[in-house]
Amino acid sequence: MTARVLIIDEQGVYRHLMAQHVATGFDSPSIAEYDPGVRGMLPADFSGTAYDAVLLGDAPGEVDGLVWLRDLTRRNGFPPVIYFLSMPTAEAEEAALAAGAHSCLAKNRIDHARLIAALRGAQSRRGLVQPPTPRVDDSPRATRFGNATIRGYRLVSQIAENPVSSVYLAHSERTGEQVVLKVLRQPPDSGSGDKTFDRFLREYQIGAGIHHPNVARVHDFGVSDENAFIAMEYFPLGDLRARVKGGMKPLQALIFLRQMAEALKVLHAAGVLHRDLKPGNVMLRDENSVALIDYGLSKQIELDAANTGSGEIFGTPYYMSPEQGHGRVTDERSDIYSLGIIFYEMLMRRKPYVAGTPMQVIYKHAHSPLPELPAALKHLEGMLYNCIAKEPARRYANAEQLVNVAGEFERDEIERESAGR
Repeated sequence: MTARVLIIDEQGVYRHLMAQHVATGFDSPSIAEYDPGVRGMLPADFSGTAYDAVLLGDAPGEVDGLVWLRDLTRRNGFPPVIYFLSMPTAEAEEAALAAGAHSCLAKNRIDHARLIAALRGAQSRRGLVQPPTPRVDDSPRATRFGNATIRGYRLVSQIAENPVSSVYLAHSERTGEQVVLKVLRQPPDSGSGDKTFDRFLREYQIGAGIHHPNVARVHDFGVSDENAFIAMEYFPLGDLRARVKGGMKPLQALIFLRQMAEALKVLHAAGVLHRDLKPGNVMLRDENSVALIDYGLSKQIELDAANTGSGEIFGTPYYMSPEQGHGRVTDERSDIYSLGIIFYEMLMRRKPYVAGTPMQVIYKHAHSPLPELPAALKHLEGMLYNCIAKEPARRYANAEQLVNVAGEFERDEIERESAGR
């Protein structure tokens, strides 16, 4: 019997220890970690329905653990919460149970048998009591997503909107799970003109056949009311932007870089160039794992939208290779360039090239000097430059090369941290 568990605690060492206990108690469990010190409170729309149980420490970040506990256990359909007490007393346990905890265990001396028994009890509780479905409108209008009626899905909320598409959180009537629906704002192409829809269909057919932990899963594709839509995996923990803003150690940045390169290796092997890599398209599967979304969706449309002359920057130009920004032929090395820019931002918490308009940003990518790293990060500069060289011929030739190099630096960084350097 397997288990799906979310571990919430500010201490990474403790989260890893808990994960080991779960891994030895179940066959091939699915374990996700959440760092509240970096990420803060869980999003208000996070229902936890993908998990059998949540393991919550009593000091999750700056907010008191009981506040977390009450917030989570009052959410519709939230899984049982097993609460860990740093100083277990009868009074503390009574307060936690009153706040909705499924059970309480000592945090500093984990009883493996009790933990596994508590998890199995949580699974049993999930099986005996059918969790409420997400708050979904049951009226006919619930199948309306903008101007499109999409049967088989019911609207939960709108997530985002841009000139190309609208993005919704939806409930799948077929699976009962939450998914992300991306609905194109224009009808499929017709005639012999632009082939945006054909490219959209072809690349997502390829994407639906890719099964890799660092690539988002595509569940469904269709056309409704002349609007094309895609149903994709939902990531409750959000994207990489908050992690970049909060800063991260070089080791974590290297881990994410290698995982993104692993995803590119698979996509490129399938004949798909991503073309729109940016932190907003890198989703958190858990605190130490990422997955790419929006691979190869609409290269020209989003580029046109970014160059409307309105002075707004939609994000993509910040990560564009010089050849893509100037409309030249792109290949795998263009995606590698974008990864290098993201890597720089993860290390430095800022973008290397900024300006007042998209075209000025694009110009800087092609003509400004390569950004330097501070002394403490100089050992990573060579790898960075092999990603973001102005000329494609001077970059890594393919994603596999970057995977191998990033893996070597990752191992070196572990040694550096162990040595206290």
